[in-house]
Order: sequence, then C-alpha cells, then structure tokens
Amino acid sequence: MSSLIDPHSQAKTLMIMRHAEADMPWGTSDFDRPLTANGHADAPRVGRWMVENGVVPEMIITSSALRTRQTCTWICDELADKAPTASLEDRLYNAPTQELLAAIGRTPDTVRSLLVIAHYPAVQDAVLSLASRDSDYEAMMGVSSNFPPAGLAVLSSQKPWAALDGADAILRTFIER
Repeated sequence: MSSLIDPHSQAKTLMIMRHAEADMPWGTSDFDRPLTANGHADAPRVGRWMVENGVVPEMIITSSALRTRQTCTWICDELADKAPTASLEDRLYNAPTQELLAAIGRTPDTVRSLLVIAHYPAVQDAVLSLASRDSDYEAMMGVSSNFPPAGLAVLSSQKPWAALDGADAILRTFIER
C-alpha cells in the first residue's frame, strides 16, 4: 500500500472534499437534496482511494446537509474500522470560504489528518486560498479549472490548524471522480 504522505512526517494532512453528485427532486429543499445514483457510486470510490493511498482521516467535519452526510456515510463505510465519528457542522451548509477555514482552524492540534466535506464554491476557494506555490502543478490546474462533485484535494502543512490562513499548505493531489 502506497501513501501520499510520509507517516513519520510531522506534517498535518488536510483533505477537502465536495459532496458527491446530488439530485434535486421536485418539492425538496436544497438542504434535503439526496445523492444521485452516480453520487452513491462516486462517494465510496473516494473512500477506497483514501484507504489504498494511506490518506485516512483521524477526524471528519461535514456540513449537516443530507448530501454531505450521505457522502460521509459512504466514505466511512469504505474506511471501515478506521473511520472516525464525523462532526456535523450546520455552519458549513453553503458556507462562505471563511467559515470553512474557521472550521479547519478549530481543529485540535492533536489531530494529524482532517477531512472536511462541504459545498462548492467554498471547497474550491479554500483549497486555492491555502495552496502554496510549492503545490503540485497538475493538482493546482485541476482545482483551478473545476471542482466537481466528489472532488477531493489533499494538502499538507507543518503549521497548526489555527495558523492556516493562506498559501501555507502544499496541495499534493486532486482527485476527480
């Protein structure tokens, strides 16, 4: 099993994910939008990718919207006994970028790997805000041009979570369904 992140490094790993593809059934509020069949297939693929690449979160923060909760459930199913209990954050539902960054900043420094599942455009804007110029070029181009449903950005940083405020994390990879 390969790993994107050196397990002996002191760097923290931050994964920022957009929820998987969501449906818009007639009469359903935006908050209660469920995943589509594609979404139900894509979310577990991301979880398998995490396991296969040794990028498993110690903590998960997710928007409390139905589509993000369902995405989180599928990922946790793939992580199996390695899955942490997710924290639901009402404030992440269609939140601005600053709120997403604030949620990351509230993470205890004892946590070395964090997964945040939220909404577009905040996920894209947060990654672009945090990524330093040492980031992987292809990953930066991918995030810059499109952040599709089930997209996952993996960053690393030596800084404490609360100190991440812009261009101080390295974007390692960007996974699109």
